[in-house]
Amino acid sequence: MNLVALLRERADTHPDRPALIDRANGKDRVMTYRELLHRVEQGAAQLQGLGLKRGSTLLLFQPVSIELYEILLSAFHAGLRVMLADPSAGKGFLTLCCERLPPDAFFGPWKAQLLRRLVPALKKIPLSIRSGGWFPGTVKWSADFPAAPLTDLPDEEPALITFTSGSTGVPKAAVRTHGFLLAQHKALSRALDFEDGEVDLVTLPVFVLANLASGLTSVLADLGQRPPGNTNVDVIRGQCQRHGVTRCAASPDFFGTMLEKSEGSLKGMRKVFTGGGPVSPFLLQDLKAVLPDSTVTAVFGSTEAEPMTHLDAAEYDIKKTLKTASGHGLLAGHPVDEIELRILREQWGQPLKQLDPEAFEAMTVPPGQAGEIVVSGDHVLPGYLGGLGDEETKIHVEGRIWHRTGDAAWIDEEGCLWLLGRCSAKLPHCSVEGKGLPEGALDFPFAIEYALRLRFPKLPMAAVGWKGRRVLVVEGPRREKGDTLAREIMDFGLEDIIEVEKIPLDRRHNAKVDYTALQALLGKMA
Repeated sequence: MNLVALLRERADTHPDRPALIDRANGKDRVMTYRELLHRVEQGAAQLQGLGLKRGSTLLLFQPVSIELYEILLSAFHAGLRVMLADPSAGKGFLTLCCERLPPDAFFGPWKAQLLRRLVPALKKIPLSIRSGGWFPGTVKWSADFPAAPLTDLPDEEPALITFTSGSTGVPKAAVRTHGFLLAQHKALSRALDFEDGEVDLVTLPVFVLANLASGLTSVLADLGQRPPGNTNVDVIRGQCQRHGVTRCAASPDFFGTMLEKSEGSLKGMRKVFTGGGPVSPFLLQDLKAVLPDSTVTAVFGSTEAEPMTHLDAAEYDIKKTLKTASGHGLLAGHPVDEIELRILREQWGQPLKQLDPEAFEAMTVPPGQAGEIVVSGDHVLPGYLGGLGDEETKIHVEGRIWHRTGDAAWIDEEGCLWLLGRCSAKLPHCSVEGKGLPEGALDFPFAIEYALRLRFPKLPMAAVGWKGRRVLVVEGPRREKGDTLAREIMDFGLEDIIEVEKIPLDRRHNAKVDYTALQALLGKMA
């Protein structure tokens, strides 16, 4: 089934409802479901008229805007594969992506067209379509074509291919089929409690497809090029007020900034969901305090499996907060119904390509023990393009594929998942005992970091293994907290404190410690 069939159903049901709202050149733009479907049908006709066929690959470099979803859905409508790669990753990365999957066409505004001229691998792409303005050697994106019929596609047809840098530096390509995106829509619509007619402030672009399939109005947050922690709250507040926003899904850093600078902007929201990075109990409590009558939910997932778990803020009660404070980790909540989740004995870095059911069961640890999260389900990515990345992340058990997340965790007696951190960020073993902790919990960073953050909430920190020792890296001088902090870290088997000017965070959400970059920084300081 072609994913765009759901858009057609929505356009038939409520043609005049706003589907997408964005802001360009200081003005709001509104596109209804009827208008969006019409543009998508005409866009598909243009793509086909330019010689692109079912299975052709379109590399998309369009900022979050109405045009982004026009071209994305037009490509799906025509049976094309859409390829996404982060241009900020550098010329070398983009070159490798194009070598892995040579694009048939390129789409983007004039700035992206300029980048194409500067990267030889992009310049080789035979067809280039511009979304606005003028640029030599490009075709203008237009809607002046007779509507094309919807291309009938099987569920296994590739729709969206996203490139990320693998642990070896070679790009990994996540391939989402039309069937996968439909399954993800169903899982998200339940986990995020979609209701027909809601108005959603969108800061995480991946959710827009599910919004459109569910009949929501998506207000594309006017974030510009700012990171989530540097959001222009006046601009966001204006969007929320003008369009009657009732819900929002965003990163913890986004909500932290909104609470700090303009908590009143959130008060009209009946539902708030946060994820894309570790969600602290402090943030959930603060959101609930500002929105006492609203639903506040933390969502845990990844590129390969979104969502995996969800957590109502009310579940993080004082008892569970004290668990976090003692080193049990960060509560992520219950697995969603559409996914099966297990904890395997941690052995990250060792391929487990194929196991018989008995061996798989033998590796599964019971509740109360730490290990690696593995998941299986219809919205769990079964493999990467060309199998590159499958060896270290996929387990085949009697025809069923389990995805290795690389995240360490344990499950409590209520069936809730507690996150401990990345398996690759494991510290040297800790011999601290007697706290009733899951065995091995303090060998991972989250258990330590979030226990200490409850004591020192304003101090950015990261627990790492450095030259065979367990150390705490803190951002900036410790000042008066130095002596107290030095005593506290001993409870978690840490041996020393290292001060750095800035702890590196992930580029996407500005919410996760980049432990690889941090290790490199420590190496330069040594």
